[in-house]
Amino acid sequence: MLFDQSPQSGTSDSNANADEYRIKTEPYYRPVHDEIELYDAAYKARMPMMLKGPTGSGKTRFVEYMAWKLQRPLISVACNEDMTASDLVGRYLLDKDGTRWQDGPLTTAARMGAICYLDEIVEARQDTTVVIHPLTDHRRVLPLEKKGELVEAHPDFQIVISYNPGYQNLMKDLKQSTKQRFGALDFDYPDPDTETEILAHETGVDRDTAGKLVEIAQRARNLKGHGLDEGISTRLLVYAGQLIAKGVDPRDACSMTLVRPITDDPDMRDTLDSAVSAFFS
Repeated sequence: MLFDQSPQSGTSDSNANADEYRIKTEPYYRPVHDEIELYDAAYKARMPMMLKGPTGSGKTRFVEYMAWKLQRPLISVACNEDMTASDLVGRYLLDKDGTRWQDGPLTTAARMGAICYLDEIVEARQDTTVVIHPLTDHRRVLPLEKKGELVEAHPDFQIVISYNPGYQNLMKDLKQSTKQRFGALDFDYPDPDTETEILAHETGVDRDTAGKLVEIAQRARNLKGHGLDEGISTRLLVYAGQLIAKGVDPRDACSMTLVRPITDDPDMRDTLDSAVSAFFS
């Protein structure tokens, strides 16, 4: 396959406006360690980055915050097992005027110099994820085989992937050939004081209520591997706080957002409901 590196005006539906992908207002993000400084250094080196951590621990919010801080457009893709390589790079479409090429989100990001965020990358098939390889080494190119074009990534382009290692197994994990193309940052739930501050800010509940929610989460997280596959995430705590702020009884709010979503086991539900009742009697 020969790839044309020259511009192809009139053959592509790729003239996306970078302003459409810019985050206009500062996302609220509380650093846990030195992840902001480390990511900033990685971006200056245009290093591909991998964010690892449990669900709802702030990975996506962190990427949004860094895109705002760096003043770069952000294109996010929620990966899934039905996603094909064409969904990422683009495909030919038929319309009333004939056939036209439409760039996928990865190609759009590479052309405009955006940060491309592939969320839960391991949910995609491995034959799909290999298309990112040429963008994650010294080449920084994206071959569009169907179009016969070789896209050279914009100097400001960066690719970021995320996943939850706790959910992975031998059948659903990144290949070493993919992992070793990225720098990595580990994410976890914030310490109790920081998480309480986050909840109070994000939901409008008072600090006492926010602190009680965090304590419930701490107890549930201690049960991970002892009846629970995953602990209560900060995201679920925000949901609970939002309902409480709307006037929902705290016990009902916690049952709806902190207990029912994470387990169907009757005994475990009773245990968590008892923890909720201990704080919101």
